Amino acid sequence: MKLIQFSYKATLAAALVVMVGCSSSPTGRKQFAVLPDSQMNEMGVQSFTEMKKETPASPDAKLREQVQCVADTLIAVLPDKYRNQDWEVVLFNDEQINAFALPGYKVGVYTGLLKVAENQSQLAAVVGHELAHVIARHGNERVSTQLATSQALALGYQLSGEESPEKIAIFQALGIGAQVGIILPFSRSHESEADLLGLEYMAKAGFDPRESVQLWRNMSASSDSKTPELLSTHPSNSTRIEDLQANLPKNLTTYEALLTQNKQAKCY
Repeated sequence: MKLIQFSYKATLAAALVVMVGCSSSPTGRKQFAVLPDSQMNEMGVQSFTEMKKETPASPDAKLREQVQCVADTLIAVLPDKYRNQDWEVVLFNDEQINAFALPGYKVGVYTGLLKVAENQSQLAAVVGHELAHVIARHGNERVSTQLATSQALALGYQLSGEESPEKIAIFQALGIGAQVGIILPFSRSHESEADLLGLEYMAKAGFDPRESVQLWRNMSASSDSKTPELLSTHPSNSTRIEDLQANLPKNLTTYEALLTQNKQAKCY
């Protein structure tokens, strides 16, 4: 029985390893995503439905229209595969300075964010970032990575001999190591990728890409977080600003070409 159990788990672990790099993100980064997108989309839609029950939408029709206009303008420049999806964008009446995306083409923005995103281009930087999370299948990658990590640790634990205090301590340490060394950095790579894809989307849609940098300066000024970048799922604000500035020139050229044709975004 133990031999059969080992064979099954070893086969599962090998299958997960083989699947690494079977797909690529929009930037060409190799991805580890083992779950069907249909299943992820179903989970995302369910979660979004529950959130709408728990947190009301903003009663401010003007703000809702502005957020929807920014989202629609960004979606209009996406590749056909994504532009033609049934996107849903909701402005939630909540003072937290945040936004989020879920598989299934769902995006949520909180009213608190509009106090930091001071104009349409700064809001576009956030919404473009969230659209990028969905398009790049980051949700699938995160769930897949966590599943593979937990399977590998469980397999190693069963194959490592008799139970002992030393064994328990070692695997507790390995679990922490996996969290810091694999899962958190993987999440930071998603955030950085979404920043740069969002920058591209906003420039193509006629939003000023320079405002993405100012947005993160505003975020930095409003944040009291002291969590080291190593232990955070997000890059530090200074890292984000540096990456965005490094990628501004090509996106600024795109925006300025639209500006000369009077095709800049006009949401508010």
